[in-house]
Amino acid sequence: MIKCRGIEFRLHPLFSLLMLLSVATGYFVELLTLFVIVLIHELGHVAAARSFGWTVVRVELLPFGGVAETDDRGRSSAFQEAAVALAGPLQNGWMALFAVGMGRLGWWETGWSHYFVTANIMIGLFNLLPVLPLDGGKVMQALISRWLPYYRTLFLCSLISLLLSIMLAAASLLGILSAGVHLNLLAISLFLAYSNWYGYRHASLRFVRFLMNREPVMARLIDRGTLAQPIVIYHHRKIADIVRLFMRDKYHLIYIMNDRGRVQAVLPEQKLLYAYFQLNVPGSAVSDVFVLE
Repeated sequence: MIKCRGIEFRLHPLFSLLMLLSVATGYFVELLTLFVIVLIHELGHVAAARSFGWTVVRVELLPFGGVAETDDRGRSSAFQEAAVALAGPLQNGWMALFAVGMGRLGWWETGWSHYFVTANIMIGLFNLLPVLPLDGGKVMQALISRWLPYYRTLFLCSLISLLLSIMLAAASLLGILSAGVHLNLLAISLFLAYSNWYGYRHASLRFVRFLMNREPVMARLIDRGTLAQPIVIYHHRKIADIVRLFMRDKYHLIYIMNDRGRVQAVLPEQKLLYAYFQLNVPGSAVSDVFVLE
């Protein structure tokens, strides 16, 4: 582990294993090049995150990219998350173009230039797959959160990512019938499958963290002026069910109706979060917690 400017950089065990195998098989220079490419890819994420004022705590490097652990204190928007995610593959793009230019100028040997270009294209495109925690998965999650409540977004994106990870693992095993098993792809896809199975099982905890960080989001939206997103529910709905309708970049006003369709009250979302966390009554009906007309 190396710490630089407050950020911990570490190698994932999978990357460490590949480095040991590369020494044994004589491909250490190629893997070292891959390491540099992955590091620059991640530095792109770090630079973009810091430009938005995020705190980058840790960066873990994997053979296909890495995972940057950030602390944005709940202030990030879907746009910012997508921009930070795309900053990684963008580095692969300019590095590939740089290698093409160096090859055409004759400053790099043709075979080496071709390897560098191919490695960047493969890493960049692989990271754009709509699978969490890859960059494409983060972009997918940011886009879906624009149209669906965040609770559904978390479960849906984890499920999509899990299914695609299993499909990648199956594709790597298809080589048994032809050229052999693609061990690298199999190892990576199994890692992604486990990561997304874990993410799917703990999506509820991630949603609670989202709710806990709603205050800075609300302050940002109200400070700049925003159109409120209404949520219309019946008075017998539970507090937990209502907050699960909250969207990421929206401020909500909750319209509570009685059984005859008459609006009994309009509550700001702060009231629901107060009942959820401070009063600790997520399973109670909204009519049992608040006095309605």
